[in-house]
Amino acid sequence: MYRRLTLLWLFWGWALPLHAQVAAHILLQDSPLAGFQYHAGKALWTQLAVGDALDLIREPDNPHDARAVRVEWRGHKLGYVPRRENADVARLMDGGQRLVARITRLADVRDPWSRVRFEIRVPVQPQGGKAQ
Repeated sequence: MYRRLTLLWLFWGWALPLHAQVAAHILLQDSPLAGFQYHAGKALWTQLAVGDALDLIREPDNPHDARAVRVEWRGHKLGYVPRRENADVARLMDGGQRLVARITRLADVRDPWSRVRFEIRVPVQPQGGKAQ
């Protein structure tokens, strides 16, 4: 009996952190990467992989677009959220909403607008927990 309780206790202690790590996200948008041909993307092409995390950085002082959102991979600028699709992303970021992004498709084609697609998601905070 003692051994069963010990095993149950060990299993419960092991499984609890797994449950705490489950994260849900709401898909905000799936977009092509704008400006890929003008930044570090070409030099980094062989290192990029579907599923790689991307960082979104607001650029409210950008002289070309006050709603600009820069897209980076491991500290390297890859491009931007397309201007026609950045209004909601900029508004949410300006309001303090945490957003996560990742590469969803890579295509070795001539058209720079078709090379990289990425998605932006809103983390959902589990009840009583922190958003992941």
